[in-house]
Amino acid sequence: MNRTRYLLAASLACIIAGSSAYLHLMPAPRLPDAAAPVEQQVAGNDVAQAPSTVPAKKDSDSPAQPQAQIQTSTQEEKPKPQAAARSVAAAPPPAKPHMDNPIATRSAPMASSATASNGFTTPMQWTAPLPSARSGSAGRNDRAPTRALPSASVASVRQMTLAEVAQDQDQRERAPAASEPVGRDQFANAPENAFKVARDVPVSTFSIDVDTASYAFVRAQLNRNVLPPPAAVRTEELINYFPYAYEAPASASEPFRANVSVFPNPWAEGRKLIRIGVKGYALQQTSRPRANLVFLIDTSGSMEAPNRLPLVKQSLGMLLTQLQPEDRVAIVTYAGNASTALEPTAVSEKAKILTTIDRLEARGSTAGAEGIRQAYTLAEQNFDAKGVNRVILATDGDFNVGITNKDELKGFVERERSKGIFLSVLGVGVGNYNDALAQTLAQNGNGVAAYIDTINEARKVLVDEASSTLFPIGKDVKIQVEFNPATVAEYRLIGYETRLLNRDDFANDKVDAGDVGSGQTVTALYDIVPVGGPRVVDDLRYGARAPAGGSPSPAEYAFVKIRYKLPRSDQSVLISTPIDRGSEHDRFEDAPLDARFATSVAAFGEILRGGKHTGQFGYDDVLRIASAARGDDPYGYRSEFLQLVRAAKTASAMQPLRP
Repeated sequence: MNRTRYLLAASLACIIAGSSAYLHLMPAPRLPDAAAPVEQQVAGNDVAQAPSTVPAKKDSDSPAQPQAQIQTSTQEEKPKPQAAARSVAAAPPPAKPHMDNPIATRSAPMASSATASNGFTTPMQWTAPLPSARSGSAGRNDRAPTRALPSASVASVRQMTLAEVAQDQDQRERAPAASEPVGRDQFANAPENAFKVARDVPVSTFSIDVDTASYAFVRAQLNRNVLPPPAAVRTEELINYFPYAYEAPASASEPFRANVSVFPNPWAEGRKLIRIGVKGYALQQTSRPRANLVFLIDTSGSMEAPNRLPLVKQSLGMLLTQLQPEDRVAIVTYAGNASTALEPTAVSEKAKILTTIDRLEARGSTAGAEGIRQAYTLAEQNFDAKGVNRVILATDGDFNVGITNKDELKGFVERERSKGIFLSVLGVGVGNYNDALAQTLAQNGNGVAAYIDTINEARKVLVDEASSTLFPIGKDVKIQVEFNPATVAEYRLIGYETRLLNRDDFANDKVDAGDVGSGQTVTALYDIVPVGGPRVVDDLRYGARAPAGGSPSPAEYAFVKIRYKLPRSDQSVLISTPIDRGSEHDRFEDAPLDARFATSVAAFGEILRGGKHTGQFGYDDVLRIASAARGDDPYGYRSEFLQLVRAAKTASAMQPLRP
């Protein structure tokens, strides 16, 4: 009897155990509402597929196979009771229609589409869990079972991932390059010159200016369809950007010749213009001195843009083509600190110099002052008493490490200038270009300040005009004009606001002024009101009257005096010429071709600065005059000017700020 009861109880236990096993192995019910969102979560999260300790289930595997896989993967030897207990404990529970654990929701998505005839989805396989992608380590959940995606779902996720990667790559390629800074440029300029009464202030004195940086910056802005800020426009630099066919001097011993003319003012009836042109002697290639050059190159992070350091490297490579084999070149770079990239090297080793330039990269802050100090030290160590010793600084002027004060840098450059080492500046970039610093360094370093916005401008400055850029024929060149109150009531100097000098500075050889390079031309324009013409400045009620006796001849408008020093002299030389009625033209159309073109450029500059003195004269009037006076234009500079005037007619007043 006891045996019979025992057998019945054992049979009942087996039936119950078998039913539990059957229910356990049954597939999970289909959850159509949750399947799609969960799969989207998989696609939206970083799901990594790593090799599992359990083989992946194939579509042909039987439903009972996953349990066997778990058991064989956890027991390679005969199972012990403890191991068996762990295996039973690790067995997955029956599928539930709701998952409370959000982590399980991400790592165990439902199958998407395969549905059996009984309404249940295809059975899911169970695999060993992957290490947490967020934590980077396996952690305590290494043994916890997770559901693997069916093969079709894995392929779908991978395809979506590849599509997203391709889309992201396409967006990166289409995205515009990082824009340059906007609105942080600094300019060296001053308010426009006002009319002066000749009877009260008969003398006007200024230093010549052969820089062209302002014109190139104006062009760069207009090519962006933006009007330049008025402070960026220095009218004399626009005028002097162009070569003029003035009569040249006969020899280097007298390197300058003055050319003057008087003609009607096209934008103000009743007023006249006086044009003073100076032509420098052009050195022959065989007679020019040797060059000891130090390229001082800004390699800070702000120079990374294509129109900065890459353009500088191209420009200096072009300059090398204009040097002689016996000339010497050294290279100093500065970013967070300064270093010598190339010791003084003969230009005959051009490949070595070019290789050094090519390896330059932009990064770091801007220790410009330390770079200038090292460059001058290198130039002094290799000083050539019979040659030209010059530092050529290429920068956007954004000094932010070490000495950044303009006056301190100015004092240092002035002291080095007295040793015979000069400094020229090649400015680049827009948005944070420090024109004020570039002008200060160049003016006090007896050099020129040019702005390189294109490779064509680099060719103009460093190839076509290399001799005038590098080799001065006269230094400390000053102009003084004394007006005759008997013929001139009022006058106004157009431009040169940053170059004005005191009257007594003219004869003082200790006062620095601008230099003129080989073959360069310099032009200055005065707007005058003849006696009896439409006055701009009213007379004072108690003003002094002109002296009755000893007045100059009414045949003269003014008297021009020019002082200069030869490159190796500290004593100035004086030349002078009268401006009389023999130089006058009754009609503007009869004035010299170069004088008329210079007038159109001057009017353009005045209009860009606000047109305070040009009245109703507009861009169309500038085009009319410039087109008729274009003349010989071998390099296309004047044709380009006409295009810039046209661009100014439609340019925006301000560049839009970018986020």
